[in-house]
Amino acid sequence: MAELLHAREAAQILGVSYATLKQWIYKGKLRSVRTPGGHHRIPRHELDRYLHRRGEKIGPERRRSFRRISGRNQLVGRVVEIRKEGLLAQVKLSIGGQQITSIITADAVREMGLEVGQTAAALIKSTEVMILTV
Repeated sequence: MAELLHAREAAQILGVSYATLKQWIYKGKLRSVRTPGGHHRIPRHELDRYLHRRGEKIGPERRRSFRRISGRNQLVGRVVEIRKEGLLAQVKLSIGGQQITSIITADAVREMGLEVGQTAAALIKSTEVMILTV
């Protein structure tokens, strides 16, 4: 069964206002489940379609506090799988309904505190994909 989030919690994860999230629900852009009391709950997998847009339309003020790195090829998503074996770890992110995998050190996973379900970004540089916490 999919994990269901409160609308305010989903809005915070996506970096949008509660009002914006509710409009997305009413316009059918974001699917939700209605509780018997009429409240909207958003399946976590629904957020994956929008996480990659999280960095769009943000001013320089927010960008400074968001991720401090010069690379522009950053894809925000959710960690869906971490497999550690010896010195290496395979980290799989769900980004916009697609998955991207990166091989990083197991130490890096521990130092960043990466966990399944956490929001993270893939930084694509040439032929390398690095994972950073957001």
